[in-house]
Amino acid sequence: MKALVIAGTRSGVGKTSLSLGIMAALRRRGLRVQSFKVGPDFIDPGHHRLATGRISHNLDGWMLSKADNLALFCHYSRDCDVAIIEGVMGVFDGYGATSEDGSTAQIAKWLGVPVLLVVDASRMSRSVAALVSGYIHFDADLSITGIALNKVGNTRNIYRTTSPLSRLGEAIASVTSIPIWGEIPKNSFPEIPSRHLGLWMAQEDNLGNSYIETLAQATETYLDLDGLLASLPDWRGELATGEEISGSLPQKPSVRIAIARDAAFCFYYEENLRLLQEAGATLIEVSPLGDEFPQNIDGFYFGGGYPELHGERLSQNERFLAGLRRFAAENRPIYGECGGLIYLSQGIEVKDVRFRFAGIFPFWTRLGDRPNLGYTKIETRANYPFCPQPLSVNGHRFHYSQLIPETVPPEIPTCYQAHSWRIGAFSEGYVLGNSLASYVHLHFRSNPEFAKQFVQACRGLY
Repeated sequence: MKALVIAGTRSGVGKTSLSLGIMAALRRRGLRVQSFKVGPDFIDPGHHRLATGRISHNLDGWMLSKADNLALFCHYSRDCDVAIIEGVMGVFDGYGATSEDGSTAQIAKWLGVPVLLVVDASRMSRSVAALVSGYIHFDADLSITGIALNKVGNTRNIYRTTSPLSRLGEAIASVTSIPIWGEIPKNSFPEIPSRHLGLWMAQEDNLGNSYIETLAQATETYLDLDGLLASLPDWRGELATGEEISGSLPQKPSVRIAIARDAAFCFYYEENLRLLQEAGATLIEVSPLGDEFPQNIDGFYFGGGYPELHGERLSQNERFLAGLRRFAAENRPIYGECGGLIYLSQGIEVKDVRFRFAGIFPFWTRLGDRPNLGYTKIETRANYPFCPQPLSVNGHRFHYSQLIPETVPPEIPTCYQAHSWRIGAFSEGYVLGNSLASYVHLHFRSNPEFAKQFVQACRGLY
């Protein structure tokens, strides 16, 4: 198997477009391509799936241990020909200013996978050499296998001719022998529209197979994909003892857990869902946008997404909302994170318009203009609804909405002691009955006991 990390000098250099182009081009050649995304991202993996035809998985050096990342990589790439790992932000950017935790470089070194560095070369000449030199020499333990120059002005396909190097290529060659695998002219990659939580989702109207084909064709035209692939060594990593991921599901009777999954609720780590299944859950996907409330379920999981963009339809599906209220009144387990918290609240205020939702929790939410984000560790404490055993779980926050302070009763209990380097320690995890709502997206792999305890609560054991 071949493996490659695609990293950028910073955000916005085009690494997502190039990653998708490489994935799709390799798939067109009949290769089995498995993709991964570094960091707490829910959107890029959806684009990956469109390009590869396979579910993409997240790797993260802050939320997960080295052994966990290696286990995930080994398990999901075991039957592929090429594994492509798309990085996050700049290659060295992560949790803090002096630590590599959570960075693309950390994952590349942990897995022993070489890096293709994507450089935005617009409005640059000789200075590109200084930029590249700095990245190459910053960390001697990081293996950079080549450079891809993007957004280049006056370029030609240098690797297909015997012509001298371009001016950019000549400048880089003066400071390093690391190859330039391609120079991609500006405007070769179509832009993916973005909104307040990131790029548009892969399934939205303007992002279809034609978009992926455009990326693949541009990649084939301007990148020496054959040379790049041939330069990659066969990956020889080994799985840490005891960290294997089970490939089979338990035979014990399952519980039925509904998963809200549609355009409004679309942010889930695939590993979270797998761990629920491994713990004995049968997952029932349902859409609060248009479905009726499901029958014969034992628990409900509302992930994140865009309920604020679908407020009118969500609020008008009163049969679903009424069923959810009855389910909560019966003290059945409900877990909602971020978008799920919004939906379980009284509703959301968007530009002075209020959309009323489930009303399980007494507070209202309001869409703001600035994001609240950051890696977050939580410790469960008294009032944790699903099990009295304390847990420590890693996650992250990324939300533009916030609770409207005057609607939050001072007596509402919380069950998380949370900590983020941005804001320090704070209370989170709102609890009423057997319902838990939080802005923190938890990665269950950081402590699989969370998934197990939620399933056990759905069984009625707690």
